[in-house]
Amino acid sequence: MTIRTILVDDEKLATQGLQLRLEAFDDVEIVATCLNGREAIRKIKTLKPDLVFLDIQMPGFDGFSVVQGVMDIDPPLFVFVTAYSEHAIKAFEAQAIDYLMKPVEPDRLADTMERVRNRLADKRTSEEVERLRNVISEVAPDAAENLPPADEEMSSGRFEKLINVKDRGQIFRVDVDTIERIEAAGDYMCIITADNSLILRETMKDLEKRLDPRTFQRVHRSKIVNLDLVRQVKPHTNGECFLILESGAQVKVSRSYRDVVARFVH
Repeated sequence: MTIRTILVDDEKLATQGLQLRLEAFDDVEIVATCLNGREAIRKIKTLKPDLVFLDIQMPGFDGFSVVQGVMDIDPPLFVFVTAYSEHAIKAFEAQAIDYLMKPVEPDRLADTMERVRNRLADKRTSEEVERLRNVISEVAPDAAENLPPADEEMSSGRFEKLINVKDRGQIFRVDVDTIERIEAAGDYMCIITADNSLILRETMKDLEKRLDPRTFQRVHRSKIVNLDLVRQVKPHTNGECFLILESGAQVKVSRSYRDVVARFVH
């Protein structure tokens, strides 16, 4: 898998330095470099790269303006690169896959490239599934009728592996596999892991769409549980029960969601 990449920075020395760092990765092909945001938008729309390393502070169109300027196409992955840490929160809010400080450290760049590879693999898997569905529809329409709707397929590329949480002025990158449970309070979600509790401003409905339902299920009007971390089902009154989690926490399953418990009973 070749990762077609564009570098965008108004400082030539910074671009050259990043190019040298990226030479360590055999799967990276730099298809263009840009000195400003307007040029970057043109090149991204023309060359359709997989990945863009994007400086935030540039004269004219800054990095965030570049992202907004390519939202009318299938956008690439973005990694923001800057010398100013105060832009980190806004960078993650712009859905950047990562955020690197200048000068870019080799170890941090290696971590970023691994994250990029995983995200691209998920995306390409989803695209391949859709391509095959189209082929089947053309050559075997009868068989295509038995395929599940595309929005019901559990392609891993549809769901988040990392969630960025802005809490108390900081950005926390939470691996979804470490999330034990999620509890709602209005438009705020409390994300609970084994060693931390973070507040995310998002609705339960929107958060559910980002998580794989094979692992994360709502068990109460205001609670989502990681089913992989359930260690015991404890019956309660009136058809309700408690799920005992790996940490020892108990989460009540209301009667409306008791079908979730059925998968633990064979």
